Amino acid sequence: MPAFPFTDERLDNGLRVVLSEDHAAPVVAVNLWYNVGSRHETRGLTGFAHLFEHLMFEGSRNVQRGEHFALVNAAGGTLNGSTWCDRTNYYEVVPSNHLELMLWLEADRMGGLLDALSQETLDNQREVVKNEKRQSFDNAPYGSYVEKLHEAVFPDGHPYHHSTIGSMQDLNAASLEDVQNFFQRYYAPNNAVLSVVGDFETDEARRWVERYFGGIDRNDDVLAAPDGTVAAHIGREIREVVPDRVQLERVFMGWRSPPYGTREFDALYMATAVAGMGRGSRLHQELVLNRQLAMDVSLGPWPFVGGASMTLGATTARSGVPAAEAEAVFHEVVESLTTGVTDEELARARGLVERHELSELQGVGGRADNFSEAATLFDDPGVVNRRLEGWLSVTPDEIARVAADVFVPDNRVVLTYVPEAEGSS
Repeated sequence: MPAFPFTDERLDNGLRVVLSEDHAAPVVAVNLWYNVGSRHETRGLTGFAHLFEHLMFEGSRNVQRGEHFALVNAAGGTLNGSTWCDRTNYYEVVPSNHLELMLWLEADRMGGLLDALSQETLDNQREVVKNEKRQSFDNAPYGSYVEKLHEAVFPDGHPYHHSTIGSMQDLNAASLEDVQNFFQRYYAPNNAVLSVVGDFETDEARRWVERYFGGIDRNDDVLAAPDGTVAAHIGREIREVVPDRVQLERVFMGWRSPPYGTREFDALYMATAVAGMGRGSRLHQELVLNRQLAMDVSLGPWPFVGGASMTLGATTARSGVPAAEAEAVFHEVVESLTTGVTDEELARARGLVERHELSELQGVGGRADNFSEAATLFDDPGVVNRRLEGWLSVTPDEIARVAADVFVPDNRVVLTYVPEAEGSS
């Protein structure tokens, strides 16, 4: 198993800093995770975490609008950000001689975003987010399934009941003061992890981090995520037929699942690898190749840490095949995991999982993101060096037990999308 060396320190203002030298190539990744995602949002103020993924690129105290992108592009680098239920992250991957500039850019927006945040910027980016929702959710074929599954798998009031895109009604009602308060509450050094991976000298990087981030004030009023305790099972099967502007029927399924970071989640991940990962999986072999009922099939857990996760499955019925027929075989195959898996199946799944994990870790960008995740969600960046071993050590008995617990009728949501003229809600 690979073992990546790292240091794990905190500045006086609480910023957690993970540094991992790797001189294999003259590149470096700067990765910043803020411990705020959609589950931290409160009723009436949803969509803010995702909104800030956009606002953070709109200028700060010493950086003009568009200049962050321009500077990174001019350096020959790449950058982006993303929002999830449990966090928001930002990153740059650049030639290593530009590391100091990247640290300065991230520090400037952590400490000085509000200096540049105006009503005009808020209004502009609010419209950008609304257009993104229209394109990816409202007007996309099958696009509403994410929001519907969140709402059905987790009860009203639970932190995961709404998806990261949030409510457009809430965003429309958001004032500049609401948005400023959200930033001040969560975008603080003591609520963030900075990971730097690649071609640099640790002592020099440490000095730069202290120089640019050390003067940013901590916030001792950061709000913890709300309690996500929830029953292990939904308690009933939930079904909905969704008429949509689509040509083929498609079924989406969701199950409430063990939280990310637990041994049960590891077993569930390996179970879904056996059943749904790749062309050799049980689901692909049975639904797509043998019985030719489906165009495609997928199954996998979404990793949430706040009380429970959500496992998603989907299959598109072939033309002329009722979705119910494909769905029935899907459940039949998934439930067959409860009787065990063969040595050959488990070896295949282990190979796929190992390849995926090593592919994630071989680049400095993926490794930095994994260090930030481990420190933010599990308070231990060393998880990066142990996680693969944990997955590969899952036994057939553990797979059977978790499958028997999760994949049961009273713990699933089934959304059947049909061409608009053929069904009704």
